[in-house]
Amino acid sequence: MAENHAHGDHPGERAADDPIKLLAIRDTPLSVDEVFRAVGDDAAGGTTLFVGTVRNHDGGADVDMLGYSCHPSAEAELRRVAEKVVADYPVRALAAVHRVGDLRVGDLAVVVAVSCPHRGEAFEACRKLIDDLKHEVPIWKHQKFSDGTEEWVGAC
Repeated sequence: MAENHAHGDHPGERAADDPIKLLAIRDTPLSVDEVFRAVGDDAAGGTTLFVGTVRNHDGGADVDMLGYSCHPSAEAELRRVAEKVVADYPVRALAAVHRVGDLRVGDLAVVVAVSCPHRGEAFEACRKLIDDLKHEVPIWKHQKFSDGTEEWVGAC
């Protein structure tokens, strides 16, 4: 007798019981490998990873370096954002790390990843995670431009 293999029949099609594997705000360099390993899950058919790097320009001006700083509530807000994503999608595993301190062009500023049973929901969940992180977690960017000017940019 053939088994029914439709979506939803297997426990792996649902969200994991505790899918938030890694959340951190750090003043040390970030690792794509660490984040990718954190979201490994045998039931996940799709893993989406987003890496945000410091670019060499903003608003038509050359950026030399920048610094990130955060409010003491930033890690709690990051958890709230992550919990909202896992409530809305069948997340098997989720990880997000953001850097604070002084960064140079090319440095990793943020790495987020989401594993889900299928690729479409993995893309959607990862997009929601990074977008909500950027809009809601109180992390600020202090940019220093080549012409000597500076600018603060609020993340939320």
